Amino acid sequence: MSETINKAESLLASQRAFFRAGRTMDVDFRIAMLKRLYRELKENSKDLTDALTADLGKSESEGYMCEVGNVLCEISYQIKHIRKWAQPKRKLTDLVNSFAKSMTISEPLGNVLIMAPWNYPVLLCLDPLVGAVAAGNTVILKPSAYAPETSRALKALIDKVFMPEHVAVVEGGRAENNALLDLRFDHIFFTGSVAVGKTVMERAAKNLTPVTLELGGKSPVIIEKSANVKLAAKRIAFGKLLNCGQTCIAPDYVLVEEEVHERFIEEMKKSLAKQCPDPLDNEGFAHMVNKKHFDRVCGLINADKVVFGGNSDEEKLKIEPTILDNVTAEDAVMQEEIFGPLLPVISVKNMKEAEEFIKDREKPLALYLFTNDKKVENRFMKHVPFGGGCINDTIVHILSSRLPFGGVGNSGMGKYHGEYSFRTFSNEKPVVKKYLFPDLPMRYTPYKKVYEKLVRMIQR
Repeated sequence: MSETINKAESLLASQRAFFRAGRTMDVDFRIAMLKRLYRELKENSKDLTDALTADLGKSESEGYMCEVGNVLCEISYQIKHIRKWAQPKRKLTDLVNSFAKSMTISEPLGNVLIMAPWNYPVLLCLDPLVGAVAAGNTVILKPSAYAPETSRALKALIDKVFMPEHVAVVEGGRAENNALLDLRFDHIFFTGSVAVGKTVMERAAKNLTPVTLELGGKSPVIIEKSANVKLAAKRIAFGKLLNCGQTCIAPDYVLVEEEVHERFIEEMKKSLAKQCPDPLDNEGFAHMVNKKHFDRVCGLINADKVVFGGNSDEEKLKIEPTILDNVTAEDAVMQEEIFGPLLPVISVKNMKEAEEFIKDREKPLALYLFTNDKKVENRFMKHVPFGGGCINDTIVHILSSRLPFGGVGNSGMGKYHGEYSFRTFSNEKPVVKKYLFPDLPMRYTPYKKVYEKLVRMIQR
């Protein structure tokens, strides 16, 4: 353990020295490094998609679309906009600060730790890295030990692109995680479970280190009676099947208005069967990451409520896409984030009942509303809290570099993607540049009545 700690301390010390030397303050340097990352990522994309297949059973198509390609888009967007974001921003000067120029200046935070999960190990490692590098920080990346092949591939990629004193990958498990969390970083960016997120925040608090927490929760789908039910089922199936449901923003459960309940169930069966035929033998359908998670998700299946699927293959770690109908709030499948290919369906009398059901629980990371009723849409968007989501679709809000991504309440804190990543990894300094003349006497003691009247006229 002491050797692990010493290595972590030595690596962070080298990054502190590199940052203090000022190399990362140069925007041209940041752009050059991101261009190099883009080039190497594109040239070595097959290594990464092969690793994703080895760790999670993801097809090459899914690995590229949902991870590698997404990162390439984020790098391109950052490169195009870094110069603008990094420039000082002029602000209007208020009357109190007359005869001055006001501005904000963005500076990098310094030395950053990024801890990534196993379910999207490329995307959730490299996406925040891009923002941290664009903002001018040094970074230690900690991939998940649950995706060992991807961890090795990421280390090989990062070692090609960056000097270790700028960006480095630390592989390993709990010992390495603990060693890193004992160190004093300028920011910690963590993606993972709520339980581990609480631990990270507690450890960071000892050094007053700010954190960004991208967590999870039970993301609801609401089917209102005016919705296009067939299209809703198709798009929900898409969101649920990705990575075998091991997605933090996967549709976790469905609240469907009773008038369209039976029709929705039938359309959902058709969509799952069409998009994922022969799931236990389908090479395009990912498997559970390990036996522990396989057993946990299988344990959430109530055979009496299965209306589609329900079978599994322990040797392949595969679980069929499964619909559970007539689910209640007390069922085991509603007590935790599923993180697997199970879809519980709960019938509700109306949208008020659906709204109250969601509000009675922790604020979700995502929410998906299917409706053609503008009043229903406005009600849920304004009055129901959630991190982000879609109207008449699932998942796709995460794809845009122009939109922030993040949770609220128990599902996380802080936002990233595009400019939001740049801001997350920057300190925005407010600066007032005062002119030398005039130097108004009213601010100085001893205070005089005539000046006090002027102050009261200005400050109101």
